[in-house]
Amino acid sequence: MSLGNIDVTGDPRTAAERPVCTVLEALNRISGKWAIGILLNVSHGPARFTELERAVPGISRRMLTLTLRNLERDGLIARRVYATVPPKVEYRATDMAVELYGSLTALTQWADRHREAIAGSREAYDREHGLPAGAVD
Repeated sequence: MSLGNIDVTGDPRTAAERPVCTVLEALNRISGKWAIGILLNVSHGPARFTELERAVPGISRRMLTLTLRNLERDGLIARRVYATVPPKVEYRATDMAVELYGSLTALTQWADRHREAIAGSREAYDREHGLPAGAVD
């Protein structure tokens, strides 16, 4: 069997021939634990590192730094460094992220509208399958 036939995606192209960013990769990037919170914040206007750190509950400085770098690399945020002492750095949403903002807002509104129904469904499933509450998260 040739190597081209063992790829689980069914794509016979080599890794070098495939598109750089697949839809799944893009969705994984923006659906990460911290990315949505950061994108929602910078979509309202430029934000400094410490402002984002306060605005995204539970994020560590390291994870904020890594997530900002990845979002910048993907073209969703732009980093601007001002030549001041101490240095001032701001992050802002790019046009691509502003376009994405509407979808993110719709997704968060959907989740908020259906929060109770999802919780009820989980409880019913757990009862029906004899699982302790919250067992399959």
